[in-house]
Amino acid sequence: MSLYLSDMGVVCALGATKADVLRGLLACDQSGMVPHGPLLTGRHTMVGRVRRELGPLAAEHAQFDCRNNRLLASALDQIAPAVAAARERAGPQRIGIVIGTSTSGIAAGEDAADALAHGGRMPEAYHYRQQEIGTAAEFAARYLRLAGPRFVVSTACSSSAKAFASARRLIESGRCDAVVVGGCDSLCQLTLNGFDSLESLAPEVCNPFSANRRGISIGEAACVFLLTSAPAEIRLCGVGESSDGYHMSAPDPEGRGAEIALRAALEQAGVGADDVGYVNLHGTATPKNDEMESHVVERVLGASVPCSSTKSLLGHTLGAAGALEVGVCWLLLGGANRERRLPRHAWDGERDPELAEIDLLGDDRRWERDVFASSSFAFGGSNAAVVISRS
Repeated sequence: MSLYLSDMGVVCALGATKADVLRGLLACDQSGMVPHGPLLTGRHTMVGRVRRELGPLAAEHAQFDCRNNRLLASALDQIAPAVAAARERAGPQRIGIVIGTSTSGIAAGEDAADALAHGGRMPEAYHYRQQEIGTAAEFAARYLRLAGPRFVVSTACSSSAKAFASARRLIESGRCDAVVVGGCDSLCQLTLNGFDSLESLAPEVCNPFSANRRGISIGEAACVFLLTSAPAEIRLCGVGESSDGYHMSAPDPEGRGAEIALRAALEQAGVGADDVGYVNLHGTATPKNDEMESHVVERVLGASVPCSSTKSLLGHTLGAAGALEVGVCWLLLGGANRERRLPRHAWDGERDPELAEIDLLGDDRRWERDVFASSSFAFGGSNAAVVISRS
């Protein structure tokens, strides 16, 4: 069965419209990466922050009102007309929702706990549902007036990449005619201080695949798609998953699970290494991830496939990263990118001799083959890869 990503909504550090995000990608715009701190250790870092003002949700959604769901609403608004048309054709019970997230609205819980500790009571506007891990899917269903299956995938940084596999299965099984699929995550102290305790945060904007890389820059974003069997410009070709369980936080140095996921996505897509025209790398700028990933790409796709990590422009948006980086590929393949330009790899240019010499885009290049791949790797050895193409 052929499935298509018929529309997309996005909000991230590069902007709150598809046009703004594409423009920022091609301009290598890092202005959304801003200082943050001090953390509990006293250290500072850089984060990819959404600059758009996010107003409160309507009163009917008050129990869901938190920054995470405001980000999600901003992205959902962009696909709402396409979803409404699908709802009229198929009925609300035939449209599912699969959202990936790792933080949900935990920032609202942090603020409530702070108010309780310092003021003796929680804010009246606080509701526990704001921070439930599954709240994003339930909120999206109510926001879009949908009644099909809805659930959240939460596997850390592979969450919203794996959501595509679940969404695909809902349609292929006959349970749904269309699925709203994507991810959202917002900045919060839990993840910032958690990654800082692992000594994984860079003090400057992250520097993927550099000999001088010092860790990640966390970001926030929401990115959603309408997945359907109705033909559209961009096709969802394949999704591969694996769970190698190598370590609680470190990737398998050999990248065996990552390789399984990437090969599975290519196999499901029915394409070979020579068909792939661009890879959006997971590229976190941590020493272990970049080393592992470079060798996996070289083994599976070869050293000449054009690659870049966009995390130094967007930040590592954790549970939203998989969907956002599929969104990057969607924008690059779409008609709005008339010159077929690829985003440069933003780094200091200092290669690490321990890494495979994959083709990190350092110049302004055009894509030649219209099959793109994006990989996401998470704590606990949860891996996913997504392959999309032009129809």
